Amino acid sequence: MDREILSRLLKQEMVLAMGCTEPAACALAGATAAEELGCVPETVRVETTRDILKNAMSVSIPGFEKKGVGAAVALGAAGGDTHLGLDILSLLTDAQKERAGRYDVRIDVVDAGTPLYIKVCVTGGGHSAAAAIGPTHTHVCYREKDGKVLLAEDLHARKQDRVDTAVLQDVTMGEIISYATHLPEGIEGLLLEAVDTNMRISLESLKKQYGLGVGRSLMQGYHYPPQSYEEALNVGAALAAGGSDARMAGCQMPVMINSGSGNQGITMTVPLAVVGTYLEKSRSEIAQALCIAELVGLTLTAIKGRLSAQCGAFTAATGMGCGLAWLGGGDQETLERVVKNMVGDLAGVICDGAKMTCALKIHSCVQSAYLASKLALEGKAPTPECGIIGSDAKKTLGYFSEITHAGMEPTDRTILEIMLKKQ
Repeated sequence: MDREILSRLLKQEMVLAMGCTEPAACALAGATAAEELGCVPETVRVETTRDILKNAMSVSIPGFEKKGVGAAVALGAAGGDTHLGLDILSLLTDAQKERAGRYDVRIDVVDAGTPLYIKVCVTGGGHSAAAAIGPTHTHVCYREKDGKVLLAEDLHARKQDRVDTAVLQDVTMGEIISYATHLPEGIEGLLLEAVDTNMRISLESLKKQYGLGVGRSLMQGYHYPPQSYEEALNVGAALAAGGSDARMAGCQMPVMINSGSGNQGITMTVPLAVVGTYLEKSRSEIAQALCIAELVGLTLTAIKGRLSAQCGAFTAATGMGCGLAWLGGGDQETLERVVKNMVGDLAGVICDGAKMTCALKIHSCVQSAYLASKLALEGKAPTPECGIIGSDAKKTLGYFSEITHAGMEPTDRTILEIMLKKQ
């Protein structure tokens, strides 16, 4: 695969975000609609998909007491800065929060043909406007002013300003390793920025109780920096969970995301940073391992879909396990065994939205990735006799794709039905 495409993908997918990315995308849609209107909206209405509704329902918004799609859209419509992208929730004024709190936002669930879609319709000053974001967290696909459609893109058409992550379905593990071990100029800096950014929020989680405090609780039995390899593994998993604890509880610190997810970004970077540093690997070696993790994670997300019933911590931890195996001296075959081990272990972990229990799932997935890496380095992986495991990693991921799409589609609907019953 063209190395330039992989570079563009990393730059496109590894960006800063404040708070959970689904509320951030909702705020961005609200701000874009208000921008089109040209004044502060008087009314706000939203059309969105069940996956956006599910992922934004229970997660805290940094600096705001309300939760959910309506609250996030209201914040954007009340004065959000579209130039901030997914970092839009990093700057909230008191006036903006007060104004957002007064909106009575109506939400309609629609089938847009893609899981990631948010359309915001606003009125004010005798005018109306609308804007929609999809099929990615920042792409504006629709604009309307006073009934006149200004932009209406096909959600499934290839966008000229983006690289479609679907191209990664054809990338080989060998191409990923080759790219990671010969990083182009500027990419290493981006990867190390992700390490430093995500470690900061993970360490912040130790200072006070955030959410369930999974990382903070686990760290009571460990040292930082760790004093043994086994402790380094445990500290890496604990701090990754801690980063999610803080982020899901509305901590006002940014993260570097992967596949539109801050939790996935944390899951990939923090364990590799902790273990790599303990092993006295250079910053460049850690960046190379993280590059493998990022690209494997992006590949698995391209296969399963950006939002689905399959928890993203699984795909991110699979990438992290591949990066860890590479740090341990593994080759292409080793990393492919990691993928098979992870699918054989945790495929089917459900996503029931962004919320405090994401930290639990991250810790479990990271620990499973450690085992998958250890077994792979010992030359061990399940055979095709086992469930959905194929003869190689590519076939295994093909079966995994069938499970996440045809198999888990009813599961996704059932999850949202349960969540809505509780509202």
